[in-house]
Amino acid sequence: MNTSDELLEVARRIVDALPAEVVEEAAVTGSASRGVADAVSDIEMLLVTRDEVDLEACFELARTAGLEELGTWGAQGMPAKRVSGYREGVPIELIWWSHAHAESSIEALLRGETSSAADAIVHAVPLRTGGSLARWQERLAAFPEELVAQICEDAALPWGGFAAAGLLTLVRPGERLALLEWLVDGAIRSIRIVYAVNRTWQPTTKRLAARVALLPSKPDRFAERIEYALTEPDPRRALIALTELQRDTAELAPDGPNVVRARRWLAEGVAILTAR
Repeated sequence: MNTSDELLEVARRIVDALPAEVVEEAAVTGSASRGVADAVSDIEMLLVTRDEVDLEACFELARTAGLEELGTWGAQGMPAKRVSGYREGVPIELIWWSHAHAESSIEALLRGETSSAADAIVHAVPLRTGGSLARWQERLAAFPEELVAQICEDAALPWGGFAAAGLLTLVRPGERLALLEWLVDGAIRSIRIVYAVNRTWQPTTKRLAARVALLPSKPDRFAERIEYALTEPDPRRALIALTELQRDTAELAPDGPNVVRARRWLAEGVAILTAR
């Protein structure tokens, strides 16, 4: 039995301990659902209740399911509740949605809400279901065509609108934090475009190299170039590498005001950075 199977067995024991009259849908998401869990992986689960339950009730249900050392994270007072803990020595993350919130979340994802929830649901492994999970997965199976341009335009928005020579301010001595902010933001926006043009719901950035390797349309050595830009100690070389990657990524996106502007601006930025 591999690690993913072992984690799924722990998850099944958690679900078996939860009352069916409260939790109507239960699914494993994350690395265990994809079969790629390793020794440091946790168990991530989506639990859908008939009605919204408050955080204290979620804590009590988690205790009933055998979880210990309970905690929570993220914004409080929201429709989604989050409970963390351990069972059998395995770290557990439980996301609690009411059925109504699940339905509205699927609609929001199809409208272009930025979230890794769509990818998580598409690959979720059901452990208890009344059929809703399969319906949500079917709705998310096709990536809406209109979202491609929407996501690319939003991602390309910061790439232009000020002089490309402004990039030089990021490689001044003592500006490492500003440089890293720009590099990380640019890398994440490039990732969003690559997934969008491949009509694939964006997952988290974990295991990026393995995930983008499966995508047919992407800049050459996409993940490797991001890794290089984020780890190269020379600020100018790091910024050149990321700006070239952004330029190549923008070339894959459909034409739109932001994308067309970004292509020109990024090309100019590369020329300025490499000339000095």
